[in-house]
Amino acid sequence: MTSQPTLNTAGEQESGLQAGLKNRHLSMIAIGGVIGAGLFVGSSSGIATAGPGILLSYALVGTLVVLVMRMLGEMSAANPTSGSFSAHADRALGSWAGFTIGWLYWFFWVVVLAVEATAGAVILEGWVPAVPQWAWALIVMVVLTATNLASVGSYGEFEFWFAGIKVVAIGAFIVIGGLAVFGVLPGVDSEQAGLGNLTDHGGFLPHGAGAILTGVLLVVFSFMGSEIATLAAGESEDPQRAVTKSTNSIIWRIAVFYLGSIFVVVSLLPWDSKAITEKGSYVAALDSLGIAHAGQIMNFIVLTSVLSCLNSGLYTASRMAFSLGRRGDAPKSFARTTPRGVPRTAIIASVVFGFVAVFFNYKFPDSVFLFLVNSSGAVALFVWLVICFSQLRMRRIIQAEAPEKLVVKMWLYPYLTWATAALIIFVLGYMLTDTEHDGRETVLLSLLVAAGVLVIAFVKDKVKGKTRTEAEAEAEAEVEPTVGA
Repeated sequence: MTSQPTLNTAGEQESGLQAGLKNRHLSMIAIGGVIGAGLFVGSSSGIATAGPGILLSYALVGTLVVLVMRMLGEMSAANPTSGSFSAHADRALGSWAGFTIGWLYWFFWVVVLAVEATAGAVILEGWVPAVPQWAWALIVMVVLTATNLASVGSYGEFEFWFAGIKVVAIGAFIVIGGLAVFGVLPGVDSEQAGLGNLTDHGGFLPHGAGAILTGVLLVVFSFMGSEIATLAAGESEDPQRAVTKSTNSIIWRIAVFYLGSIFVVVSLLPWDSKAITEKGSYVAALDSLGIAHAGQIMNFIVLTSVLSCLNSGLYTASRMAFSLGRRGDAPKSFARTTPRGVPRTAIIASVVFGFVAVFFNYKFPDSVFLFLVNSSGAVALFVWLVICFSQLRMRRIIQAEAPEKLVVKMWLYPYLTWATAALIIFVLGYMLTDTEHDGRETVLLSLLVAAGVLVIAFVKDKVKGKTRTEAEAEAEAEVEPTVGA
């Protein structure tokens, strides 16, 4: 007979999360996680900066992400957990590392909630102007909060369809665009579309090789989300299989969806075409194919991506908060779950901060909200760096304790891990030289926030250590008379 979990007054339990995600959910979360709204919206600035050479920027960042996800996959396959890299850092580097990177990651995603809710509200207001923008942002946030509160299965189902639409849309774009590039699709201007666009307008690198690194700064953050599958795996039927599958498929996912689609864009149109900067890269590409209502089609795809990002952002933030609560790095209430296995308090706390950030976006867009966005901007690189250092130590721990759990292994360990860490540090250093695209401000503000969280982590550890010492002393004092008797 199995014991039933004890419920508290709020109807919550301590038993933890439940395996409510199916294999198809995990597969689509893994695929859709690498396709963010930033790919559709932000690629035009990267193309304008680096020309066709933006392909090298995407390839460089894509390679970096593949290596980092391989390290994370190694650790998560051996120990699937909702805390993912934060929990691994806690064990490998110390509680200060798990605390710091966990809260920074939570902070990043709750700010993203506000950014994406506002982006979605802009599109929806354009379709239904009778409803004000702030109301659309509120509606979107409330609906997706409700789906996350219902069950992890409802989150998975919504994400399955959101990600499915993105995948089908970008897949169709690559196929149709590819046919046009190679002259197979009828009705397309063969003089404008073709591989010649890669070299005929100032060369493949019209602004020089240095533009590749500048392009890296512009595209690196659109890759954030690749790690969501490792957090979600803890609530799947077979966590180890889910992590292994998503880790092994990351290479083709990035190659197809990022490099494939950007290759089509810069081949269909000259990189310096005004249409790319005025309409956006994907809208301009669709227009060049003679597809009617290209702008509205792309708005629908972007809205789907925004909703997907919101849905996953709330899920990710709440699971990180749940993990922090379980480890004593957040209020204990964050670690409690409803009978359906939903960390209700963690979800509500995350969405409340998201609502506050949305308010700042409308009330103080150029001061408070801008600070929030910039101060969370480099968190992706911090997370990847912590994953590198965690894997260096965690590999030794796993080999010593349970070598059979190393079903996913980082290539050329430890040399490739060190090389990846060095590349991330180089990118952060290069950002400090970038004043044109706010790279320096982003890194400095993110470091400032990280330093603040790190100080809190050390203070917490010191207080906890002091409390533990006092408790041990009291226990010894109580035991001594008994021993003496």
